[in-house]
Amino acid sequence: MKCPYCGHLDNKVIDSRLNKEATITRRRRSCLSCDQRFTTYERLEVMMPVLVKKDGRREPWDRQKIVVGLEKACEKRPVSRDTIDLFVDEIEHSLQDLGSKEVPSSVIGEWVMENLSRLDEVAYVRFASVYRQFKDVNEFMDELKTLLDSRNEE
Repeated sequence: MKCPYCGHLDNKVIDSRLNKEATITRRRRSCLSCDQRFTTYERLEVMMPVLVKKDGRREPWDRQKIVVGLEKACEKRPVSRDTIDLFVDEIEHSLQDLGSKEVPSSVIGEWVMENLSRLDEVAYVRFASVYRQFKDVNEFMDELKTLLDSRNEE
């Protein structure tokens, strides 16, 4: 593991811990050259399906794209980074459960939309405004009405 401070390759592991689900190993390391400490995370690499975009392009799954989109939607909201990570973990598990080599990106967008409203309604509206590409205020209001109606049904 390359030290982020000096670039030296030799370091020692001081502490290792698993997350609650035992899917990620957090390692605390110390550089043998500059003595700086840093943390690394190890996650099992699973073959994820290729995403088929609206225009037909194919892209490999990129967890970070979903995380960044959710962070923007949840900005200044009471949603922790850990909660976002768990949210994306669930999406990844759902993708793996599909067992497909290719998945339309719209499927993932819909999964996010379905579950984000339960996590934080303001984040849901923010995400929806970008994902659904509202053209005017009326479309935005229609989405809000749908959200309110589904909330009243519960």
